[in-house]
Amino acid sequence: MMAAGPLHPGQFTSAVAGRGDAVAQAKAALNADRPQEAQRIAETVLKTDPRHGEALYILGCALVMQGRAADAIAPLEGAARERRDAETDTMLAIALRQADRHDDALARLKRALKRQPSYAPAFYELGHLLSLLKRFDEAIDALRRGLAVAPMMPELSIRLGNVYLRLRNSSEAKLAFARALEIAPTSPEALFGMAKAHQEIGENAPAAEYFRRYLRSAPDDAGAWLSLGHCLLELGQNDAGHECFRTAGRGDAKRYGKALTSLAASARGRFWLKPSAAAQFMKGAKS
Repeated sequence: MMAAGPLHPGQFTSAVAGRGDAVAQAKAALNADRPQEAQRIAETVLKTDPRHGEALYILGCALVMQGRAADAIAPLEGAARERRDAETDTMLAIALRQADRHDDALARLKRALKRQPSYAPAFYELGHLLSLLKRFDEAIDALRRGLAVAPMMPELSIRLGNVYLRLRNSSEAKLAFARALEIAPTSPEALFGMAKAHQEIGENAPAAEYFRRYLRSAPDDAGAWLSLGHCLLELGQNDAGHECFRTAGRGDAKRYGKALTSLAASARGRFWLKPSAAAQFMKGAKS
């Protein structure tokens, strides 16, 4: 049998093209929210080219999407060595954060922010991480820097609004959420944040309207139904408010218990001596 010789140039080109097609398929699977398929294809590419930067990056992303952040770190570190770009640094930082390696994540994000051109998601991730660490002033600074780079990226304004909510600064939170809604008028996160910002300072009428708009896209969010119910009770719309608590309580015992407790704790709520009377009320029966 004749020994196999080196690849002919045409064969080499064909092999590279084959890897390129596979990487394109893996990207498409990742974008279509099929991370397991993307992982399988990327691993196939890496069997023949273990240092393929794009395949390493896709593999890392696919593992993060599957909740396997710790497993994603090694391929993303390999991808970072090959690609040397802010996108890979940022995804590696996300994996490090999710694996509770916060200091390493911060160091990686600092590296990402030094790269050119500026990469807005790196500012978003830095703001998110600093907020988790309760370093709120630094988080605000990072997000504002991100907005200077990408003023039309609504996620930055939404994250900024949420930081201000944690600081109980409703006026600044409303400004941030309003900016996001100018760009993305139906954003559920921005609508919910705006509702909470209004509710926090007793502006129940606009809060109720934003909660209603949010619930059109998230009708199963029991917490939002409870918040809307509280707003309506404060506005004296008792029947509508009570119906919100009933909606929040439907589904299972845990939701029912939370809705009942929330209603009883409300300043304008109700209290029953008999559990049977409460159950009848939550079913909509007249008491």
